[in-house]
Amino acid sequence: MSEATLQDLKNVPTLSDLPDEVLQWLLDKCTFKLLQPGDYLFDKNDPIEKMNILLDGRIDIYFDQNGKKQPMIVQHGGSITGLLPFSRLKTAAGYGVAVEKTRVLELHKDYFKEIETVSYELMQRLVGLMTTRVRDFTTQQQQNEKLVSLGKLSAGLAHELNNPAAAMVRSSAELKKRLHNEPEKFKRITLLQLEPSQVDRVTELLASKTKSDKRKKLSLSERSSREDEIADWLEDQGIPDGYQYAETLVEAGFDTEDLEKIHEWVGSALPTVLEWLDNALNTERLISEIEAAALRISTLVQSVKSYSHMDRGIDKEMTDLPEGIRSTLTMLGHKLKEKQIKVTLDFPDDLAQVCAFGGQLNQVWTNLIDNAIDAMENDGELIIKGHNDREFVVIQIIDNGSGIPQEALSKIFDPFYTTKPIGKGTGLGLDIVQKIVKAHNADIKVQSQPGQTEFKLCFPVEG
Repeated sequence: MSEATLQDLKNVPTLSDLPDEVLQWLLDKCTFKLLQPGDYLFDKNDPIEKMNILLDGRIDIYFDQNGKKQPMIVQHGGSITGLLPFSRLKTAAGYGVAVEKTRVLELHKDYFKEIETVSYELMQRLVGLMTTRVRDFTTQQQQNEKLVSLGKLSAGLAHELNNPAAAMVRSSAELKKRLHNEPEKFKRITLLQLEPSQVDRVTELLASKTKSDKRKKLSLSERSSREDEIADWLEDQGIPDGYQYAETLVEAGFDTEDLEKIHEWVGSALPTVLEWLDNALNTERLISEIEAAALRISTLVQSVKSYSHMDRGIDKEMTDLPEGIRSTLTMLGHKLKEKQIKVTLDFPDDLAQVCAFGGQLNQVWTNLIDNAIDAMENDGELIIKGHNDREFVVIQIIDNGSGIPQEALSKIFDPFYTTKPIGKGTGLGLDIVQKIVKAHNADIKVQSQPGQTEFKLCFPVEG
């Protein structure tokens, strides 16, 4: 069956119970089109001038996102798509491709004026369809915006977690290797038959070095010079490959005077004692590296919990704004490091908490800070500060990026408006920000010029 019939139109839910004369009018005014799999119903940037009634088949609609075609909407037989009465749509934002054999009736916009005289009911239904489509599309785009933001945070978090995790794997592997060699070293130590007093002196010196928190930090040249001194001293004592101990000993704070003392205490047992010292110091170092990496992972996990408010209730609660901002900065840490952006935080100790949904506010911080990072060149500066203003808390987010064009300032909070290149933004980030801010009875303002953009948010303490 190739051509369309009245029964085909009655199979379309929006049109099913309309009078036959109305459906016949549609048949008379529409153009029939038969699409084979792979055929385009419309291409990106094509003029949108027709309403499309899909009689059967399937059309997949794709949009460009991050340089790739992403399937966003599926239209099956019985759907009405394309231009609708009173729609301001001018050109196609994406691609409509037939997935299977599809029959379509196309009504040119020139006939839209006639629809109201032909059937007021048909006009009402088409306008209602347009309203529903806008609402569904906005919801879909908002969800996509959240997923894009989540993707950015996930990528950064994965990078941040990978570094300490790799350090733990590396350090634990080296520690395991050293422990495998421990029996032979222990055997050599036991054969020394040192007096308890000799052992005590060496272990006390070792303890004083490993527990010291006042160890002087050496410059690169000082460190290199001390390593050379220790390597020369060890060579003078006939220690084979003594230079291999130098780096570890200097790192722990030993110098030649300490080695002289050890030599005085243990005499000819010096080579074996040094081997034991080197092993003990390296074991201590590896354990410290594993501990530091584990602490970093723990901190990141805590930041994720704080950012997502996963351990909080779903009601508004008194919220520490700086805590949420710091968690957000942790989540975006990878991007900040990548562009070497300096971050300055300036919050008074007595900054009031506000009654708010903390998780929603973190969406606000994410969008504003992420936009600021994108706007700045490498070595940029981001300043975030806050202060109390009577019963309000004011937060200012300031970057020294390229700025927002003056003609765009009045539009940046409009849905789907973006100054970013195609595929880099949906134009919903600041729309979401404004909706969340308004839901908190708060206010947001922006000032921008090249070299300085400031978003100023004012939150009532009581929400």
